[in-house]
Amino acid sequence: MIVGLDHVQVAAPVGCEDAAREFYGRRLGLEEVEKPPLLAARGGVWFRVGLHELHVGATENFVPAAKAHPALRVSSPAELEHLAALLGGQGIEVSRPDPDEVPGTARLYVLDPWGNRVELLA
Repeated sequence: MIVGLDHVQVAAPVGCEDAAREFYGRRLGLEEVEKPPLLAARGGVWFRVGLHELHVGATENFVPAAKAHPALRVSSPAELEHLAALLGGQGIEVSRPDPDEVPGTARLYVLDPWGNRVELLA
């Protein structure tokens, strides 16, 4: 039986590791998780997100995901706004979906370094 979600993976081009650490680690504040040696040899980076993980997997024939995306929960609407200001100040475009789509939820979208959509919500 399925008991939970372990991780979500986004794809990135080969050689993505430094940019993944910069974006997901430094800018979004996710903690890097050491990959097992056999998987580390394939490239990519893993990050901890609460009780779960976000894996950035390196792939030869990379195509960014414009619709499919991870949604990362931020602790509060105020923190979401703070993060939006930080990211915007770093030159990362922040877009906001229609607030009526999911009533009572503050949301925004950013693109990772390779054009994958990432949702941030509170």
